[in-house]
Amino acid sequence: MTGLSTILIVVGLFLVGGIISFVKQQMPRSLIVLLSVAAAMCLFAGVLRLEVWN
Repeated sequence: MTGLSTILIVVGLFLVGGIISFVKQQMPRSLIVLLSVAAAMCLFAGVLRLEVWN
């Protein structure tokens, strides 16, 4: 696992925690959707950068 893939996965998980928090606070749906897209992109990029796919 490279350093960048680790950082991307950790940031993605941090954003998922933010999504859960924002849902509990009943924040606007557009903000939750935006955060969800960002978390999905971070997690997807981190998983794709793992060296197991080579």
